[in-house]
Amino acid sequence: MVHQHGDHHDIPKEHHVSRAGSWLPADHRIQHGWLGKQIDDAKKNPKGELVPCLKDFKAFIEGNPRIYMYFNAMFDEVPVKKPYNTDPTGRKQIRDYHHMLEILNHTFTTAPTWTDAAANVGMVGVPMCAIFDYPMGTPSGYAAFVDPEVNAHLKNILNEWGKFLRTPKSAEVLGEHKQGWFGPVGKQDLMMVANAPYTTSHAFEDFYICDPSAKHYGYKSWDDFFTRQFKPSVRPVASPDNDNVIANACESKVFNVAHDIKLRDKFWIKGQPYSVLDMLAHDSLSENFAGGTVYQAFLSALSYHRWHAPVSGTIKKAYVQDGTYFSEPLFEGLGDPFITEIDAGGISVGQGYLTALATRAIIFIEADNPAIGLMAFIGIGMDEVSTCDITVKEGQHVKKGDQTGMFHFGGSSHCLLFRKHVKVEGFPQPGRQENVPVRGHLADVKA
Repeated sequence: MVHQHGDHHDIPKEHHVSRAGSWLPADHRIQHGWLGKQIDDAKKNPKGELVPCLKDFKAFIEGNPRIYMYFNAMFDEVPVKKPYNTDPTGRKQIRDYHHMLEILNHTFTTAPTWTDAAANVGMVGVPMCAIFDYPMGTPSGYAAFVDPEVNAHLKNILNEWGKFLRTPKSAEVLGEHKQGWFGPVGKQDLMMVANAPYTTSHAFEDFYICDPSAKHYGYKSWDDFFTRQFKPSVRPVASPDNDNVIANACESKVFNVAHDIKLRDKFWIKGQPYSVLDMLAHDSLSENFAGGTVYQAFLSALSYHRWHAPVSGTIKKAYVQDGTYFSEPLFEGLGDPFITEIDAGGISVGQGYLTALATRAIIFIEADNPAIGLMAFIGIGMDEVSTCDITVKEGQHVKKGDQTGMFHFGGSSHCLLFRKHVKVEGFPQPGRQENVPVRGHLADVKA
């Protein structure tokens, strides 16, 4: 049983929240407890002056009446009732934007740790999402986190934290102690997720490229570990000589398969229909995909986070579209642990919504197979997980299974788009518990 998924102990119904990808724990008490510890640590070890990017953010909040209103109102709009009014120790968690900045300032000095305790499910790392969880689900929080100027500041903040996550100090969380990622539970859960697709029993050092004799298996930073590479033999390319077989682009769990998608639709409503024009950032190639097919899947917090070419072909365009970082649709509610909506896939998330608004990498590929022709890959960032790194260039020819990019500090979701007349079928369906293996068989195209 993977502890991070929150199902290794009995969680009372009132504390259970369904979490896609396990970025936050299923037991809501753990998030409260973790955040409470962050608050205590920040109080005991004050950092004094805010780091420059947070100082700029504070000046921006206080210098813009509209933003000032949002960042005051979002905390006022969190209900003064259980479970929002206090954490398990009886205190309110984040009181106002001043307190928010103080905790963020503390977060800048730490990398995500592994946590396993009797009733814990492992707080795998989205500390900023935990800090914003309640306020970003309020009306004022929604308005703030879709604001372009707010997102420009959040981008700077995340980039600065990303610099720390590439330092040797950030690797301290990779130890073999209980809060280390190579501790007995952390490593066990990592490999349980990695081995599940093919029901294998690989050890970490047999699965990933590393140096088991070196400290932290040779990983020099948190980011170095998080973007770790697998050994090619553990993820073979599906039918490498058959262009009618599409390979999976990311190690991921199925979210949705949709056909006859519209060029423009209301992606912000509860049904989350796909809106091609918005997904592809109004690119001139968008119209090619009206009436086509979308396959979407999300990445687990414990999974491999590099992307691979689903087909052999030529890169026509490749770029990153800036967007939101902490926006969630209002139909998601306020993160109330008393309200858990379950859909056919066992999750209730705004994955479809994120395809049109979140920061994302967009890669158009002209497949060698004329039965496919032009297709698109979208790597969708979410929360802290929004650094999309494209490693291919326009005009480059790639073979099916070649690396095309990666998420730094994880990843949220990805989509493959096919044109209307492409006869693509056989996709894995929502509800599958294990990941679909990267570079493995995803679907077939009928000529």
